[in-house]
Amino acid sequence: MPTMPLKNKEDIGLSPYEIKFRGRKKADKVLMTIFDITPEKVVESQINSVDEIRAYLDTDSIKWLNIDGLHNEELMINIAQELNISADIISDIMQPSLRPKVEEFDNGLFISIKMLRYYEKSNQASVENLSMIVRRNILITFQEIPGDIFNPVRERIRKHKTKIRTSGSDYLAFALLDVVIDNYIYILGVFGEMVEAAEGKIVFEPDKEMLKVINNFKHEQNNLSRDIKPAKEMIMNLVKIDTDLISKKNRTHYKELQDNINLAVELLDYYREVIYDEFNMYHSAMSAKMNDNMALLTIFSVVFIPLTFIVGLYGMNFDNMPELRHKYGYFIVLGIMFFIAVGMLLFFKRKKWF
Repeated sequence: MPTMPLKNKEDIGLSPYEIKFRGRKKADKVLMTIFDITPEKVVESQINSVDEIRAYLDTDSIKWLNIDGLHNEELMINIAQELNISADIISDIMQPSLRPKVEEFDNGLFISIKMLRYYEKSNQASVENLSMIVRRNILITFQEIPGDIFNPVRERIRKHKTKIRTSGSDYLAFALLDVVIDNYIYILGVFGEMVEAAEGKIVFEPDKEMLKVINNFKHEQNNLSRDIKPAKEMIMNLVKIDTDLISKKNRTHYKELQDNINLAVELLDYYREVIYDEFNMYHSAMSAKMNDNMALLTIFSVVFIPLTFIVGLYGMNFDNMPELRHKYGYFIVLGIMFFIAVGMLLFFKRKKWF
């Protein structure tokens, strides 16, 4: 599951207006693509230079400009100048460890959120920061690496000639955020299946390996919680924000985001309780297992107490012990010891002590 990004030592104390990449380089080069969307058609293009963006800015169509890779500081400065993005906003975009937030600035709405991706083959999830700038007819998204979870939205843009093509950049931003949060719920569902599948093994096969599994669950739950819970606060602020950049007809959709993120957080809390219960179950199962072992050892000890007494009694070697000279004394004592042992075991079994 995701691990927490760390701040570089050299980034401590930097001005919030300094345009500097403050993360770990994950892409070889920056890739820029654009969707130019009208009700009649959609044009997908790859942008090779900042100058090419200028041709799309003065049209009435809806544009979705996606930028993969944040490490090229010179290019990001040029993008900021071409798109008139303030230095503090572009500086936040270039900080992958940024906490989810929403902020309205002079000519746009800035949104930051953690995007989780699950890889089924490796059973691992990754986290990266997704930044958005929402303007009247353009949505700009910034990602750390190429590839994302937005292919369903791209297919809707390509195939559907209504709603997503005509509802504005604010609706397109909602569609992307909706995919991000739905992916939270999907990953939590996969995580939850693994957590719940471990319950039976904890009861019937409690061992040190199961304790490692539970500790891993706890670590993964903490990672998920760190990435998902701050998104709830951001979505609540986004729903409440008073801005003309989100139309009245689309505000209902943003309230749906609030319902979905609440569900994700509720799942997080539920699985945290399940993991806590599994810890208790593990310790209870181990205690019960130890008690069973102690009971078994106690039974053996109790069975051998009278046998030890008899052996000790006839090991005293006094001269006047008639049984020692009896022809069948040895076999009689063995028989008595056998019947005592069997009788005690039958008694314990009847009492259901083992």
